[in-house]
Order: sequence, then structure tokens, then C-alpha cells
Amino acid sequence: MQIPPLKMINQPNKSFPPKLFLILLLLGGFIAFSYIGTYTYTSRYTTIHSSVPISQPRFQFKCFQELKNLGSWIRPPSTLWHEMNDTELFWRASFVPKIEGYPFKRTPKIAFMFLTRGPLPMAPLWEKFFKGYDNLYSIYIHSLPSYRPKFQRSSPFYGRQIPSQVAEWGMMSMCDAERRLLANALLDFSNEYFVLLSEACIPIRNFTTVYNYITGSLYSFMGSFDEPGPFGRGRYSFKMWPLIKRSQWRKGSQWFEINRQLAVDVIKDSKYYSTFEKFCRGDCYVDEHYFPTMLTMQSPHQLANRSLTWVDWSRGGPHPATFGPYDLRDGFFDRIVFGGKNTCAYNDGRTDLCYLFARKFAPGALDRLMENSFDFFGF
Repeated sequence: MQIPPLKMINQPNKSFPPKLFLILLLLGGFIAFSYIGTYTYTSRYTTIHSSVPISQPRFQFKCFQELKNLGSWIRPPSTLWHEMNDTELFWRASFVPKIEGYPFKRTPKIAFMFLTRGPLPMAPLWEKFFKGYDNLYSIYIHSLPSYRPKFQRSSPFYGRQIPSQVAEWGMMSMCDAERRLLANALLDFSNEYFVLLSEACIPIRNFTTVYNYITGSLYSFMGSFDEPGPFGRGRYSFKMWPLIKRSQWRKGSQWFEINRQLAVDVIKDSKYYSTFEKFCRGDCYVDEHYFPTMLTMQSPHQLANRSLTWVDWSRGGPHPATFGPYDLRDGFFDRIVFGGKNTCAYNDGRTDLCYLFARKFAPGALDRLMENSFDFFGF
């Protein structure tokens, strides 16, 4: 008799369900892949970076390392060269402290800003002027983009050229260049005063006198005059009304000295900039009117309403007189520095020391200036 096969009654099924098996397989593969990848990356990273000192922060911690103390915020840029466009630069430079006073020891510096097409022929005289006062000044140069200066590493002018653009005399691009200088100088929190100079400018007092005069002033030095003639009000365009009325139109010297607050006001302005760009063209000479008009409307109580840079317009024409070596006779600079019998306002009083800088001086005058700098200027 054939015995039928035995049936397994109530015997549990011990095989894995297909879905569970697939999940476990995928999970195991992921763990193995992660382990192998981590081991491989760690070994490779250790091999590549084994020569880097342990004290040097890795890239992923760089941001944290830079921002962990106050010094990292107030330290001036290590180099003046950057890739910011003007919009980015002006935005970054407009950051100002909102609390009175500085929570760190701060020695105010004067930013000397040179607006030039190319070389600075008077640089040797300026180097003599700056010598010994490294912590009290900083230098910024705006030139044609194609110009490559060749200063020695020992010169205070070395590496002080900022990213520049072409600036045309009498055009808004000239004001753009001046704003670019101010914005770059504002990135250094120690710069409190800002002096605009040309390649033909020279200092006519020693550094101590210049520093004390500027830092001790209650006002900024920018000429701002209501000139009724054709070279003043005659340049006004009624298309600027009602934002700028004719009675508010001002004229002043391009060469100024302003404090940090006014410098920020200049670079962050968009209200008046577009109006001047559109309507102050040609014979208007925007660089003589934009800053004087804007700052007189916004902060008239902060302006001394005169320039610290002496210029001789007595010979007539669109440009001031230029002086060569034979013009520098005895008493030439005394008449400039002390103004003869004339005096000027200083801190709500009067002084006979009205000018700290002068222009225009030809390159040929440099030798005579260098040979007689102590007799002429006291340095």
C-alpha cells in the first residue's frame, strides 16, 4: 500500500518575505558604501594635507575663525584690489556704526586720496612728508585702468592703487572716481578724514601741522558758494527743479577734505546723483557742483565753506596756473601758507594759516622742492 506524503500541519513558514529581504539588502549595501567612501576620503584627505600645520584652520572653519572676535571686523583689507563693482563697493562701504563711540582703541587716520591719470611725479616729496607717521595716514590712488605704477616696496605708495575706471574732466565719471576713492578708504575703520588730491598737488606744511589742523577742526573743508555769474548760477538747469532749486545751486573746489560721516553721505547718495548725471553736462562741470550742492542741502552746518588746497586762478582760462622751478622764489610759499594780510575761519575763530596743500606744480619743480623742503615746508 502506498503511503501518502505527510502534511505539515500548523508548521510556521521560516522563509523571508521578498519585500523584507529587499529592504535589508538595500540597507546593508548603503552602510557598506558609506563606510568605504568615508574611509577612502579620510585617507586621501590625510595624505594630501599631511603637510599643513595643525594650527592652520581648515577651509570649512575659516568663516567661523574670521568672525569670532572684534579684530576681524575692524582690521583693514590686506589688499586694495578686489572684484566688487561700484554698486557692491558703495553698499559695503556705507556700513557705519550705530552706537556712539568705538569699543576699541582707535587712532584716527587721514586718508590721502590721489586722483590721477598716471604717474605721481611729486611722490618723492610726499614720501618725505609721510616719513615717520605710518600709523596716522593711509593712501589710495585712482588712475587710468591701464596704468601700472612702479613704486618700490619701501614706498608708502606701493600697492595703494584701487580698481579704477576712466574718468573724464567735467563729466560725472570724475565724481564716480572720487566716490570710488572714498568708498575704498571707508573700508578701513581707522580712516576718519578724507583728503582729495591730484598728481600736481604738494603739501606745504609738515605732517604734524596738517594732522593737528584737520583732526582738530570742527568742520569739513569744502568750498560751497552761491556764485551769481555765468560760471555759477549760469550753469544751473531748471530741469533739476523741484528737487534742486536755483537758490540751492552751489559751486566749489573739486579738492576737498571731509570727515567720515560726510564721506558716507557722498557714496550712498542716489537722490541727487541721477539728477546731476542727467542735467549737469557739458559746460556745467559736474565735479564743481555736485558735492557742494548736495552737502550744502544735507549738512550745511558741517562745512567750513572753503578748501585747504591753494590754487592760483589769476592768469585766467579754464585751468589754474602751473608753477615750475623758476617760480619758486623766496617768500613764494610764505605768501601761500599765511595768506599775507588775509585770514580765514577756523573753529568759529580766525587764523592766518588757511592752506595745507597747493597746486599745480610741474614735474620739473620737484628737484627744487626736494632740495628746499625743510626751508619751504618744515620737513
